[in-house]
Amino acid sequence: MTQRKPFSLVGGEKQNRPSRREAEKAVHTLIRWAGDDPDREGLKETPKRVARSFEEFFAGYDADPVELLKRTFEETDGYDEMVLLRGIRFESHCEHHMAPIIGKAHVAYLPHRRVVGISKLARLVEVYAKRLQIQEKMTAQIANTINDILQPLGVAVVIEAAHQCMTTRGIHKAGVVMVTSRMLGGFRDDPSPRREFLAMIGNPLGGDANMA
Repeated sequence: MTQRKPFSLVGGEKQNRPSRREAEKAVHTLIRWAGDDPDREGLKETPKRVARSFEEFFAGYDADPVELLKRTFEETDGYDEMVLLRGIRFESHCEHHMAPIIGKAHVAYLPHRRVVGISKLARLVEVYAKRLQIQEKMTAQIANTINDILQPLGVAVVIEAAHQCMTTRGIHKAGVVMVTSRMLGGFRDDPSPRREFLAMIGNPLGGDANMA
């Protein structure tokens, strides 16, 4: 039975993950705690399925977002207009209740001598989404990583998402969408590219206020 690789915690500390057997045992316990029999036919294989699902749900811990953006292209013939990837669908999980967060991200930057393959922007969103998250942090992580690695003239990220921790439990308010934004450089300082970006994505922010 293989054990997954060590992963980085906040602060760079390394810690080995529990074994798959330990993970399955934890799910077995949770099923019992919920009030069902984990050994009945319909639930016998559930701990294994949940463990496999977690590997997919949280695959972002095994990926390096910085490495994704390191390969860039300088042959742009002087292109310096906005690069926008709109409507990147993602699935994440909130770190408070481990309930799904389902939404879409809009990511743009103003190139400064170099650009990155557009699939890398989608993968960057995926890496951060496939971790336990809060939407505000995820928005900042995507924007800050692009800004740090590509060093563009500006970065804009807007995320629209529905949080199942709010719609299926607690306050039970279905149909509510949370919108967060992070504007850096030219998008923060100059209203013109900010307006263009918001217009191109349908302006989910509902205005042209100064945004963090």
